[in-house]
Amino acid sequence: MTRKFFVGGNWKMNGDKKSLGELIQTMNGAKVDPNVEVVCGAPTIYLDFVRSKLDAKFGVAAQNCYKVPKGAFTGEISPAMIKDCGVNWVILGHSERRHVFGESDELIGQKTAHALENGLGVIACIGEKLDEREGGITEKVVFAQTKVIADNVKDWSKVVLAYEPVWAIGTGKTASPQQSLLRTHHNVCIKFMYSYFIIFLYFLLMNLFFVSGSVTGGTCKELASQKDVDGFLVGGASLKPEFIEIMNAKA
Repeated sequence: MTRKFFVGGNWKMNGDKKSLGELIQTMNGAKVDPNVEVVCGAPTIYLDFVRSKLDAKFGVAAQNCYKVPKGAFTGEISPAMIKDCGVNWVILGHSERRHVFGESDELIGQKTAHALENGLGVIACIGEKLDEREGGITEKVVFAQTKVIADNVKDWSKVVLAYEPVWAIGTGKTASPQQSLLRTHHNVCIKFMYSYFIIFLYFLLMNLFFVSGSVTGGTCKELASQKDVDGFLVGGASLKPEFIEIMNAKA
């Protein structure tokens, strides 16, 4: 089965109608390889705006959702609400949701199940922190995160599994596709889910400090040429014109 290169842009809590409108105009005018799937994760308040303005050749994702359809959960949104905005994807298990907001593996698994049951595609994030990597428990952490997600997935055609080297964020460490660590994670996931078709996404964060080893317009082609790299999930660079270069890294 041929894997389609996947490029996700995680806009996080950034942008306003003016700046996002300008970015959308740039994206709409860009030529993109039809063999590349592009999905942009917009802030919740702008989901409707982005979906209405962004060309249909691009997908849109929410950056989070809750595990139930409705109720007294102030500040949360449901998959049904996301779909009502014409949006068909959601990012779940992002490191910032795990480590800033304290989301557990169990909760992320429950969110994944509910999102899939309601027809959303899920970009499911996994990855270890620096202390976990240096403590030699990389495989244990990533396996546990992946297992909880896998236990809640029936159809893997609607799931993109994204590996995030959390330890590379602001540490001076370099996460490169040549490192055996990447292949170790790949093998752990495949060993557990060997019977499923998995798009394995090498998740390299871009932020205002440009993490060493991150995806940029200058590095994307080299990274995309690596056999273990099936796509990118990009942060800060996805808000800049160079995101067009990253989308076309396989060209």
